[in-house]
Amino acid sequence: MRRGLVHVLAWLLATGAAVTLSWWGVHTVMAGTAYDPPRALPITAADTTTQHSKPLDPPSTRPSPSKSRSPQSPSPSRTPSGGTTPPPTPSATASGQVKAYDTDGGRAVFDLGRSSATLVSATPGTGWSMQVWKTQTWIRVEFSSGADRVSVFCTWHDGPPHVEVGTY
Repeated sequence: MRRGLVHVLAWLLATGAAVTLSWWGVHTVMAGTAYDPPRALPITAADTTTQHSKPLDPPSTRPSPSKSRSPQSPSPSRTPSGGTTPPPTPSATASGQVKAYDTDGGRAVFDLGRSSATLVSATPGTGWSMQVWKTQTWIRVEFSSGADRVSVFCTWHDGPPHVEVGTY
């Protein structure tokens, strides 16, 4: 009886030491490979005035619009799928123009070149999830919440990049 108890105690100590050593080794390796969360693009003054964004300040304390803004700002347009394309917010880059599209489901930002486009970032809104598909001639970002779907679809297979936003 006593000999069996000594064997069980020795087995427990050896197993505990092995588990502790393994955990410490794995923890040390994994701590060195952890990634920082993705960083969002900085918001400029032009980005806060898009069609679907909510005001940050009450109207009474809001500053007047910038004089540098053109009175002929782009307005939303209807897409064949029944959705609207919100006005993009451009900024110049070396490869093209970066344009952000705010939707009910989130925000998609594309770098639109002359003959192709790249997805800069896509951020789902609160309560929404996101999925991205990419090919050589188009990029699709779909935001979903329950049965609601919002797609931001950028194509350039038959000309310069074109972005459509649709609600399904």
